[in-house]
Amino acid sequence: MSEEEEKGFVIKDRRSLDEKGELKENETVEEKTQEEPTEKTSKEEPRTAPLPEISFTSLIFSLSSSALFHFGEIADPQTGEKKKDLPLAKHAIDTIAMLKEKTGGNLTEEEQKFIESILTDLKWRFVKAAK
Repeated sequence: MSEEEEKGFVIKDRRSLDEKGELKENETVEEKTQEEPTEKTSKEEPRTAPLPEISFTSLIFSLSSSALFHFGEIADPQTGEKKKDLPLAKHAIDTIAMLKEKTGGNLTEEEQKFIESILTDLKWRFVKAAK
């Protein structure tokens, strides 16, 4: 291995602000070297579930899951408790309805059917929960 590969690489901080957010005045910028390979940083990061593909349907699905959570149908992942908050559930439903209105004419037939079925289902659940 060459000498460069053994040392790692040099990171030069060229920001004009210090850690406190104050302007640096003619200071010599510290050079930091990283001697560990980048594998260590990836091991330190917590592993998470793979995220779904970013699409219109995944956005609507996420908002509908939020509404179900606020209906008390989905437990809080941290506490395991189910709590009802109908104003927040209504807010999620209204957000989906607004997106349906604003995207009118720009959705595929599949997306249009999906958003309509989600809205219908959530509205029925809201009526039942409000009784």
